[in-house]
Order: sequence, then C-alpha cells, then structure tokens
Amino acid sequence: MVVIGVVLALFQQWCGINVIFLYAEEVFSAAGYSVSDMLFNVMITGSVNLVFTFVAIALVDRIGRKKLMLTGAGGLALIYTILGTLYFRGSSGLPLLVFVVVAIACYAMTLAPVTWVVLSEIFPNRVRGAAMATATFALWTGNALLAYFFPIINSRINAAGSFWMFALICAAGFLFIRSRLIETRGRSLEMIEKELLKNQH
Repeated sequence: MVVIGVVLALFQQWCGINVIFLYAEEVFSAAGYSVSDMLFNVMITGSVNLVFTFVAIALVDRIGRKKLMLTGAGGLALIYTILGTLYFRGSSGLPLLVFVVVAIACYAMTLAPVTWVVLSEIFPNRVRGAAMATATFALWTGNALLAYFFPIINSRINAAGSFWMFALICAAGFLFIRSRLIETRGRSLEMIEKELLKNQH
C-alpha cells in the first residue's frame, strides 16, 4: 500500500502539468508568445486551475476516485500527444494555448486534488502517519527533481519531445491506476485494506 501511495504521489508530480506552471515562460515562448502575452496567459491558466479544482470537489464523491484518476491520466496522455505534435509541426498561437488550458483543467479536476484524497484513504491506521509522510516526501522530492532536470531534458529533446515523454508517463500511470488502485469511495479503512491486499495477489 505504501508503494502504491508513493507511485501515485510521484505520478502526480511527473504527469507533466507542473512543468507548465514552473516553466510557463519557456512553454509560452516556444509557442511564440511575447512577455505581455505570457503574463496574460499565466493569469488564464491560474484561473482555470482554481475553477476546475472546485469542479473536482463537486465530482469526487459523485463519480469516484479511481474514475477521476483514470480520466486525468488518460486525458493528459491524449492532450500531451496532441501538444507534442503541434510543437513538432511548428504550430503556435491559439491552438497551443487552448490545449494547454484544457490540460490544466483536466489536471485540476482529477490528479491534482484526488491524489491527496486517495492518499488519505488507502493507508490503514497502524501505519497511516509514517506512510503518509513517506508518500508526501516522495511527492515533493519528485517535484524538486522535475524542477531541476526539466530544463536539461527540454534542451535535448525540445518541447515536442518533452510533451511526448510526459504522454508516455501518463499512459503508464493510467495502466498502473487501472491495475493497482481500487475505488475507495464509501468504503471503510478495513474494507480498503482487505481489497488492496487481495488486489496484489
């Protein structure tokens, strides 16, 4: 269960969306935007992130955790594939901005908040403190590694290659979530623990 939590925590950081927030200038510059345009676009992306977080709050108990996680992973894999293709073809302007905003909306209503919900539910009481600390440490370590290495990766494989790489990571995350994660909505800690253990065999 700790391994599942650590993988989900790392996936939330390595799904690629944080690169848009951390390196918005580079992303938008590659799309052909000026400084003033980038400031406006960053404001748009931040607003979209906020609005769709509230959408997630409304959906998480209605749709379920696993379905939202799968939607986020699969949706981002598709969007990144399209973004990478647009960069590869030299596209710029509105098409790129639209898909960047759609990616942020997809992340904000799925992986961003729901990962924390899942992490708070999958660990049994006897190891909850240590397991949650381990998963949180992995999450922020993943964030730091991504912030450090992305400029190096981006300089070698360019924007198109970077988005395609994150598409593959999201596809792998989708398969992991589908095979390893159970639905935790409406279940007690004891039921979740039994089903998770049964799911590993």
